[in-house]
Amino acid sequence: MTSVDLRDGESGEHLLTRFRQAVQRDGILREIKQRRHFIPKSERRRIAMAKAARRRRRAKRPVV
Repeated sequence: MTSVDLRDGESGEHLLTRFRQAVQRDGILREIKQRRHFIPKSERRRIAMAKAARRRRRAKRPVV
């Protein structure tokens, strides 16, 4: 569970900003979005392999 403590002299707005950053860094929202729909392990593996192949193709592409 992500939590942030109020610092001395810190406004509520800045506290909320730090909390949002912590949630983003922990990847909580990304995980919630992924869990909305069940994806079988084989499908997740296929998607991960396709993403890796795209990354490899982009890395090989000559920079002009």
